[in-house]
Amino acid sequence: MDVKPAVPADIPLIAALWHCGWIQGHAAIAPQALSAMRTAEEFTVRAKAHLSQTRVAWVDGKIAGFFMIDRDEIYQFYVAQEFQGSGLATELIAKAEAELGDGLKWLACSVGNDRAARFYEKSGWVQAGAIPYEVETEEGPQMVNVWRYEKRLGEPDDGP
Repeated sequence: MDVKPAVPADIPLIAALWHCGWIQGHAAIAPQALSAMRTAEEFTVRAKAHLSQTRVAWVDGKIAGFFMIDRDEIYQFYVAQEFQGSGLATELIAKAEAELGDGLKWLACSVGNDRAARFYEKSGWVQAGAIPYEVETEEGPQMVNVWRYEKRLGEPDDGP
């Protein structure tokens, strides 16, 4: 796996992966109005807007996943379906954590996205509770409920 900063030519690939991944992980649990807004075009607009925050994972010339960092948050994290279950997600989240640096970091996981929640927990992230979270849409911000996951990075454990 090769992880690189996203470039403009990656936008269509990021948008397509993001759209498919969002449907896989969120369509059944998101409010119906939000699901209706999550069009392929919207993901293209969002991928362009967050390009500088995006790192793309490549395997044999194929986009295998991506993540976006926003200050202390893993803002988005997706792995292409064909790479799910391969161990790539574990490697990719380690790369995202390295980008975040030291200290208390966090990510949002939609309430009900149990597969993602299990992965984050297996990766050492701890659920800190459910919170309202503002998501961007073409029609303006929308509120959804998410599980906030936290992890302290780069600091030694205080344990024995």
